[in-house]
Parts: sequence; structure tokens; C-alpha cells
Amino acid sequence: MFLLDTDPQHGDERVGALRERLGTLGDSLVVVGGPDLWQVHVHVADAGAAVERAIEAGRPHQIRITHLGGSQAESAPAQPGHRTPSTGLVACAAGPGLSDLFESTGAVVVAGGPGRRPSTAAILAAIHRTQATEVAVLPNDADTLSVARIAAASARSEGIRVTVVPTRAQVQGLAAAAVHDPDRRFDDDVVSMSAAAGAARDGAVTVAVRNGLTSAGECRIGDALGVLDGDFVVIGSGLETVAIDVLHRLLASGGELVTIVVGAGGHDSLARTVAAHARGLGRGLEVNVVDGGQPRYPLLIGVE
Repeated sequence: MFLLDTDPQHGDERVGALRERLGTLGDSLVVVGGPDLWQVHVHVADAGAAVERAIEAGRPHQIRITHLGGSQAESAPAQPGHRTPSTGLVACAAGPGLSDLFESTGAVVVAGGPGRRPSTAAILAAIHRTQATEVAVLPNDADTLSVARIAAASARSEGIRVTVVPTRAQVQGLAAAAVHDPDRRFDDDVVSMSAAAGAARDGAVTVAVRNGLTSAGECRIGDALGVLDGDFVVIGSGLETVAIDVLHRLLASGGELVTIVVGAGGHDSLARTVAAHARGLGRGLEVNVVDGGQPRYPLLIGVE
């Protein structure tokens, strides 16, 4: 059971789609509420898949799982071969520093990110390398999400239980991986990672490489662009000003932890400036600066 926050303008539509998807996963489905807050109850064999569908509809919270005897996940026999009954994690990383961060949490890493979508075969191979019977996948990029789901479906046909946590940004993946616990029940681990990812808001700064029209207006080559949750929201002449603007937009909804991921190309000074600004806001924020090494984006910014 969980509560679901939705956009009141599109809540009915998204919850209607959620009802259909949950109906294919289990039974005893009850959805009540509206227009922006819903309560959902459902019996499913794969709680992780249910949470994944909920994240597509809005922001699930107060997630409570009750394990019922006789579920398919608990009664399925072990698969033949050399796999051990453990929980594995696969993460897509956009740079060498991010790869190191994900590997430190126990993840098998696949190289890929914005503009460099990994192949289905690469993600499937990473699932196999975990040597686990239950595997969570963090795509960490909107374009990689569909590829990860295809790879997961292929792995399931081989008897491996796989759930894709729908992380659409590297900082969401970092938040999810930080709470990963291979010794926890798989469903509980997926729910914890999904909740952490859902609570992480993501931003970034980049530089326009061509003239064009963005969701924030017209930009020219060399303009600094600010990104919030995947959309361009600000255009400016300097990365520092735009990065601080993005930071303030992320903090407008609250937050306690700021993570700044430094991209390739030597942007340490920019990161230090933004970090100092965050610490100077007087909000008691915890601020972490890490080396990501990602191309295209001098800074990624996450707020939890």
C-alpha cells in the first residue's frame, strides 16, 4: 500500500493508466482519492514492479509492503546453474568518476548516459555479470530507460528476476544506489531505492553548441543553459550564474542534501563556487562535491 502525489491537472489520467498497469500485475486493487493525492492498495508478486509503475504516475510515498505467504516470488524454485540467491545491482554511468561511485556501492556498471545510450546487449551482459538471481537496474537516463526494460524482459525469460528502477538522471541513480543493501529482501531493496530516487530532484548546466530554440527560449552558441528535471529552464551568459539559478530552483521545494557532480574538462572552481553558495544559504544543508567525469555537462546537481 502507498500514497501517491500527482499533478492535479493530469491526476485522473495518470491514475487511470496506473490502474490498468497494476491490474495486469496483481489483484485486490483499490485506488481512492484525488485530484492530487491517492491511496493505492494492491496484491502483487513483484512489489518492485508496482512501485516502478507508481513512479511513472507521480510520487509514491509512505510505501508499506506486507509479505503474504505463497507468492510466486517466494515459492519459485531456484534456477539451475551457478547463480547464488543474492541481490545484484546494475547501474549506467555517464563518466569514469560516476562509474567509480556506482562500483563502490556494489553495482556492475555499464557505460552510458545522455547522447550515449548503451545497447540492450550491454545491459543484459551486466545483469549476467552480477551472478545474482534477483537484479535491480538503474538506467539513470531517460533515453536508456526503454533499453533497460527490454534487457530486463530478456533476462526474465532466462529465469532471472529483474526490476528496473526508473531513474532518469545520474543523481537519481546515486541516491538509489546509496540505499542499496544486498542483504535486504529484494522487494524491500527495490522499494527503498525507488523511494530514494523519487525524492531526488535533478538539475544540470551545459553550454549551447548551436543556435536553437529551447523550452526556456532562444539560445545561441556559447550560452550557458540550465536544466531542471530534463527540461531547459534558464539561459544565461555565465555557467556560475546559471548553476546558482538551477540550485535555487531545486531548493524551492525544500531539501537537506545537495550533491554536485563535476564533469570532464576541469570545472572544479565552478563546483567550489556553487558549493560555497549552497553552504552560505544558512539552511544547514549538507553539500557534497564528487568527481563524475561526465561529458557535455560541467555540473550535475541533485537535491534530496
